[in-house]
Amino acid sequence: MFFVYALWSERFDKIYVGMTTNPDVRLKAHNSGKSTYTKKFRPWQRFYLEKVETKEEALKKEKYYKSGWGGKKLKSELEKWQSGRMHRS
Repeated sequence: MFFVYALWSERFDKIYVGMTTNPDVRLKAHNSGKSTYTKKFRPWQRFYLEKVETKEEALKKEKYYKSGWGGKKLKSELEKWQSGRMHRS
């Protein structure tokens, strides 16, 4: 089982897309600075998580979310997530 995830850096208003077998451990790695690219944009919050069966599916989804159309979908998901956070505050 694999997961495709999207993180958001509120401080830099930046989205990062990745894949993993353990999303909680991976988020901790991003926020602890173990990932070279993402450490400069910390802290990260996960706003999107999608479960897929195979690594091939995960790679395909990750590539899609990094594309123009996939990026637009993620921005929409981020807006929904942010809206939900505001209602809970």
